[in-house]
Amino acid sequence: MKKISILLFAALLLFACNTNDSADTITIAGEHTNWVYDATIYEVNVRQYTTEGTFSAFEQHIPRLQELGVGILWFMPLQTIGEVERKGSLGSYYSIQNYTEVNSEFGTLADFKSVVDKAHASGMKVILDWVANHTSRDAVWLENEDWYVTDSLGNIEAPYDWSDVAKLNYNNDDMRDAMLQSMMWWVREAGIDGFRCDVANEVPTDFWERATDALKALKPDIFMLAEAEEPELNTKAFDAYYAWDFHHKMNMVAKGEGNVDSLRTSLNKMNARFDDRAIPMYFTSNHDENSWNGTEFERMGNAVPTFAALTYVLPGMPLIYNGQEVGFNRRLEFFDKDNIDWPALGVKHKFTDLYEQLIALKKSNPALFTQEKGGDMVEIDNNMPDKVWSFKRVKGENEVHCVFNFTDESVVVAFDETIAGDGFKEFHNATSSVAMDSVELKAWEYKLYYKN
Repeated sequence: MKKISILLFAALLLFACNTNDSADTITIAGEHTNWVYDATIYEVNVRQYTTEGTFSAFEQHIPRLQELGVGILWFMPLQTIGEVERKGSLGSYYSIQNYTEVNSEFGTLADFKSVVDKAHASGMKVILDWVANHTSRDAVWLENEDWYVTDSLGNIEAPYDWSDVAKLNYNNDDMRDAMLQSMMWWVREAGIDGFRCDVANEVPTDFWERATDALKALKPDIFMLAEAEEPELNTKAFDAYYAWDFHHKMNMVAKGEGNVDSLRTSLNKMNARFDDRAIPMYFTSNHDENSWNGTEFERMGNAVPTFAALTYVLPGMPLIYNGQEVGFNRRLEFFDKDNIDWPALGVKHKFTDLYEQLIALKKSNPALFTQEKGGDMVEIDNNMPDKVWSFKRVKGENEVHCVFNFTDESVVVAFDETIAGDGFKEFHNATSSVAMDSVELKAWEYKLYYKN
């Protein structure tokens, strides 16, 4: 076992001291770095992004993503992939053989650092997908058998039915230290700005709290996203979490299996469970949904633009999975090579235009900033609350009024108060809006009115 670095030791000592602080200690959830409040997260699947499937090929897309308005690039795991029990010809990104070795399929560490540098120069941050729950079944760590969970016969266990991975033992302090050192290595060596943590709820919360303290000692503006929906993770360790339940409710509503009450109830439960400053991440797709449950078009049909817009106006952070910005409508292979079909150079897809406008609206109107920096969501009562969701967000002189028809039929909705009016402009065309007490909406149509 390598000795813990001096920096890591200092960070762990600081954490130990903090555990004895009084109850009014400021939590991590109240210390979000400033660049998260208006940011869109963009998930990058390097293998499938280009024909080459390399860092260098992806780097050529950074100017396009800058123009789109992306704030944070989230890279799926980049490390070497195990060969024992490998799935498919290339294996799962989440079956990591060596935490501090770059998968040569994508290029070199120098290639990735070039991507990070160019992203930073383009005003974007970079976070790395981190798999702390398990390694591949031929990982370099397997020389330490007590770092793994074993059954009664001494066989190393695989979580769930994931036959290509081995579950780590968080009762082992040496393993915990090595995991933390590996995370810090990527911050030091590659200059990344945070982590998206895979199945974060499968790893003890106290490890994440310790890790976040150490990472913030190394880089104070680190950003932590949990692939989980467990409030205790966002008390001290994580800035943001997956709004999984809300995502599933969106899919249900799109299929006619739910209505606005389904969305409203999910949101209210989420708000009741989580601290006000914990940031929900909303999404219509991601790598799991795309590969295993279908594209957003399979799951949401004609409602895709409507739900995309919703993810931008709710208090939280929106996610784009690579290809969504060009209406890519195919399930990507997970264990084998595949390609996103990008439009020809100079051709602008209608979804590119939509996401550019949504991102620009969120960045330019503080009412839409996330959590305490933005405006509260206040419902505007209407005469068909199970079909139409109408609400507003206000921050100082900034306002956004939102009206969504979550049905496949045209409606005329009447409000208990006037909406829009003097100083407001309509989203999409930026034309001035008049005050209204009713609006006609086509199937799955939405209207946004904003004022700065």
